[in-house]
Amino acid sequence: MDVQNRTLFFGDNLDILKERIPENLFDLIYLDPPFNSSRNYNVLFKEAQIDSSAQIHAFEDTWEWTSQTVRLFEDLKNNTNPQIAILINSLAEFIGQNSMMAYLVNMTARLIPLKRVLKSTGSIYLHCDPTASHYLKILMDVIFDKENFRNEIIWTYRRWPSKTKTFQRMHDVLLFYCKDSKSQYIFNTMYQPLADITLKIHKGKKQQAVIINGKRLSKDQLEESGGTPIPDYWYIPAIAGNARERLGYPTQKPEELLERIINVSSNKDSWILDPFCGCGTTVAVAERLHRNWVGIDISMQAINVINQRMTAHYPNIKVNIDGIPMDFAAAENLAKRDKFAFQDWAITLVEANPPSGESKKGADRGIDGIILFRDRLDWQNPKLKKILVQVKGGGTNRGDIAKLKGDIEREDAPMGILITLHEPTSEMKREASLAGEYHYSENTSFPKIQILSIKDWFENKTLKLPTDKISPFKRAEAKADQSELF
Repeated sequence: MDVQNRTLFFGDNLDILKERIPENLFDLIYLDPPFNSSRNYNVLFKEAQIDSSAQIHAFEDTWEWTSQTVRLFEDLKNNTNPQIAILINSLAEFIGQNSMMAYLVNMTARLIPLKRVLKSTGSIYLHCDPTASHYLKILMDVIFDKENFRNEIIWTYRRWPSKTKTFQRMHDVLLFYCKDSKSQYIFNTMYQPLADITLKIHKGKKQQAVIINGKRLSKDQLEESGGTPIPDYWYIPAIAGNARERLGYPTQKPEELLERIINVSSNKDSWILDPFCGCGTTVAVAERLHRNWVGIDISMQAINVINQRMTAHYPNIKVNIDGIPMDFAAAENLAKRDKFAFQDWAITLVEANPPSGESKKGADRGIDGIILFRDRLDWQNPKLKKILVQVKGGGTNRGDIAKLKGDIEREDAPMGILITLHEPTSEMKREASLAGEYHYSENTSFPKIQILSIKDWFENKTLKLPTDKISPFKRAEAKADQSELF
């Protein structure tokens, strides 16, 4: 199993870790999984004319008892490591079969293979929040061994306060473990400036502790002080709404946070993994600091955001994207293997995004994706409109067109797209043509309903769509000259 630098894997990290990643590859793993906060994260379009129905769904921060979770739970209860089996059984008795336990089952199942792919001299940072950090600490102690626990790091920040009968929660937790504390694991000590009073008294010189008359005192040295080692609480500002690095992706972490972790626990040319890579902050910082990197995400939307971010930062970069169908047979296989992954991939073929507020594995009222654009009938006051996208990975018939017609009427959308794995029937094509046209501007019209088969897409056939589409994400900016990176 060879893994190339600058690779993004599209798919479930559990499968990819087991099947695609060799053992002892990574020097540093950083993971920032969904926190089990039972929230849907939607990207808001900050447009004056838009309503809440034109948000897009980024991801759902909830873990559920799916059939896969039940299988993982049964496997963990019978794990060959008796400590893991005992812990999972005990947690289930204590917590019960709720979303928190589903979260812990899924995290345990992933932390085990993450240890396998980590070098003996490597480190792992698990980013979590106070609602689950105490449970995750126990899991990490069992899987990585409590002797390898290094720090519980508190990342503190400021945000708008809220009215509540609790102290304002303004911190996250980072659990830092090495794989083997007896190894020469990478740890590059970082320093912070001396306190003002220390600078005033000691003029920036290093101190040496001495005992005089039974008292411990400090003695100035000739050498200049580089500061004091940073403690285990870090104040790093959260990303402001108008910050240049903000892309609009929910839960985006500041680059300064990842820069500190990467500088401390890796060196130039080290290998770094982020198995929940979201909008790609880890891999973007790793690239800037001359590290090798691999990212994994189950969302095709996230993979596209990262690819666009890296291309914008470094125009000459070649990102390897693994897991995306490259021909019809691969697309057909994806549809059979995982219909939700197929749907997630298919809507990106027309640059659509998931609709807001709906779990991709739940009822979605027949809407799999939306495309936002500006209507041009009134040039003085262009209105924001949406195109509905539906995906069919199985059999199709004329009724699918009729259903799409009803959906676009209900949602007040001027256009609809049906993406099909198989070729549409002649009755479907006729039904779509009978839907008529949408008058986009004074001189331009588009078919109200269009059909795109996967075979057509691989043959480079395209749809007729407005060019004035709106992206929910801010375009990233260039970061460096390519001569510095290649």
